[in-house]
Amino acid sequence: MPDIFDEVADDLRADRTRQFLLRYAGAFLGAALLVLAGVGGYKAWQWHRHQQAMQAATHYLAITDRIAAAGPGMTNQGRLTDATDLLAFAKTAPSGYALLAELRAAGLYRDAGQLPKAQALWLRIGATAQGHPALRDLGNLLWAQSALGTAPAAQVSAKLKPLMDPNNPWHNIAQFDQAVLDLHQHDQAGAKSLLQRVTDDPATPAGLRNLAQGVLSTVQS
Repeated sequence: MPDIFDEVADDLRADRTRQFLLRYAGAFLGAALLVLAGVGGYKAWQWHRHQQAMQAATHYLAITDRIAAAGPGMTNQGRLTDATDLLAFAKTAPSGYALLAELRAAGLYRDAGQLPKAQALWLRIGATAQGHPALRDLGNLLWAQSALGTAPAAQVSAKLKPLMDPNNPWHNIAQFDQAVLDLHQHDQAGAKSLLQRVTDDPATPAGLRNLAQGVLSTVQS
């Protein structure tokens, strides 16, 4: 008797399993298709991103190669034209290339004598490029350098202070710029301390170290 009951129980379980599968087969299939579609979609998205990056690189290099070919003989009108082209490219380019284009355009505006336009771009990059901290910080650094001696010292220092952290890739330049700002503010002790840090840091590029040593010797004399 127990064997008969066991067989009936097994049959009932099998029957319920068949009914369950029949009832939810559509849902299982749909879920499987969604997973496959998700994987396929992700692969397609990756491919699309790669294609976008390749196209952006080609376009960006075409503009910058043209700028390089013009060399020092480029006219201010040529600089403004290239800056406009770079900003137009930046509107549809992936974020990294867009930021590079905006930084290059800002440099062209500066060289063409339109510093306010350059500063506006640097400030925008410094405020919005959260996904690219090195470029964000570069925007703030370039703005601070351009504003030395013109903008309020506290405003310039507020941009430089975060960049002076030893882990920041721009820290040596930021420290030097802050030292220059300190000299403008007649804070020779602060300037000396920063210039010494720049000079003593083995990671400081040789050109910047020589410049810091020269300014430091002037301050100490």
